[in-house]
Formats: sequence, C-alpha cells, structure tokens
Amino acid sequence: MTKKALFLMLPLIGMLSCGKGKNEEGATATETASTATAVTIKGSDTVLPLAQKESEEMMKNNKDVSVTVVGGGTGVGITALLEGTTDIAMASRDLKTEEKLKFSEGKKEVEKVTIAFDALAVIVNPANKVGQLTREQIEKIYTGEIKNWKEVGGADEKIVTYSRESSSGTYEFFKEEVMDKKNYAADVLSMPATGAIVQAVGQTKGAIGYVGLAYESKEVKHIAVSYDQGKTFVAPSIAAAKDKSYPIARPLFYMFDKANAAKVKVVVDYALSPEGQKVVSEVGYIPLN
Repeated sequence: MTKKALFLMLPLIGMLSCGKGKNEEGATATETASTATAVTIKGSDTVLPLAQKESEEMMKNNKDVSVTVVGGGTGVGITALLEGTTDIAMASRDLKTEEKLKFSEGKKEVEKVTIAFDALAVIVNPANKVGQLTREQIEKIYTGEIKNWKEVGGADEKIVTYSRESSSGTYEFFKEEVMDKKNYAADVLSMPATGAIVQAVGQTKGAIGYVGLAYESKEVKHIAVSYDQGKTFVAPSIAAAKDKSYPIARPLFYMFDKANAAKVKVVVDYALSPEGQKVVSEVGYIPLN
C-alpha cells in the first residue's frame, strides 16, 4: 500500500464483532472471535498512517486482537482518552498543562510511549519556483506579514496559507517550533486532516502548508528550511531527521490509561518491536533506533 493511499483511506480497520449474533434464518450463531481483545486507537492524523499499517500487520498474526483506528487530531484523541471512549490516544505533541489537570481530576494516570519520530515538512505547489525558506520567512508567511511570493524570491502571486485546525498536535507544534509561539494570521485556512492539506496545496498554485513526512506526495513540493538565518538549508528526509540536520523534528506518541495497560499491551509492544519499527520506516517516519 502506498503512503498516498494510506491517508486517503477511511480510517477504520479491523473491526470485529464480539458475542453472539443472528444469522439470516434467525438462528443464534456463536461468534468464533468472541474472546478477541478489541482495542480502539484515536487521535493524531500524523500518527494515523503508521497506526493503520502497524495494526494491519499485527492482526495478521494475532487473530485474537481486533483494532479500530480513527484520526481527527491529537486533541480529539486526548479528549477521547479522558472520556474513556478510546483505549489509546495517538499524539504528535505532549500533554498540555490543562490536560494533565483534567486527567488528574478524573483520577487517571496516563502512560506516554514514544513510538517513532517525525520530520515536519513545509510544502508548496510543484509549480512554485521557491525551493527554500528560512524559519523567519515561514513565520512571517503564517503570521500574515509576508503575503506575496515575490517577497521571498518567487512569482508575483498571493500566498495562500493552509494549516491544520487547532485540535491538531501538528498545529501546536508548528506554532511553537516554527512560528516562535506567535499567532496564526486570521486568513490562514484550517483543514480538518493532513491529507486535505496535501490535496489543497497540490491544487492551488500559490499555496503553502505543512505535513508529516509520511504524507509525502508527488502532488506537492517539499521546501528546504534554514534555522540559521539562511546560512544552511536542509530538505526534509528520514536521513536528515536521523542525523538531526533537519531542524523540524518531533516524537510521536501512544498514550493510554495505566489502568488499561494490560489490554493495550499487545498493540504497544508491537509498535516498539523490530517488526513495528520496520513499519515505521516503510510508512516514512523515523524509527526509534
């Protein structure tokens, strides 16, 4: 399965029913998978393609485990974990202070496990001749100070900025690490999923966006980025993220209630196993070792 296909998939896999059901004649049939462990994973769209692929591979050899994977953003996953409607929250950022307080008030102790690392890529339309930007230029584009590509060496064309919505961990990470904690401009277009950003940038000549490295696509062009005022520009890649020469990198997490540790153990253990880490590389992220 290609990386592009992964983020276009409806993010539901491996749903198995448990207990008993009725057949077409109304007879009761015993479900052969009645003893299966059903695990729900929800949250970060960045982690989504990795969790989907790992779940597919794991279930091939674990017939007694059923996994459902749903995206929606880190904030959505953490809220679901708090409310008890998911077993594992996928996250592309750490818990906020207010989230930690809510878990404490709910008497829930959260376990956080790093399952991979990601390089966050800044993307533009392939027709855009601009191939590199400094961190300061990207900040000014997203805060609205720079509005035309000619200001950064491109064509005389309006810049159309795309971002993830505020519930996304990628939104938070980009704001802190790239925009130096400054606020997004009012005209930045928020998208509900990372795949939607890739599609929008690929269809809009003057567009710019940011996505996890696993969402690499021929529909868009990656920008080389400088964090030293233009002295050195580095393009996003697994190799550059591994050797830390690419500056916009971050950990990806699974989070779960410690009281639920036994139930999710098989999923977490697979993610950390050599087989799971091999999937990390196949999907396009950076393995732990």
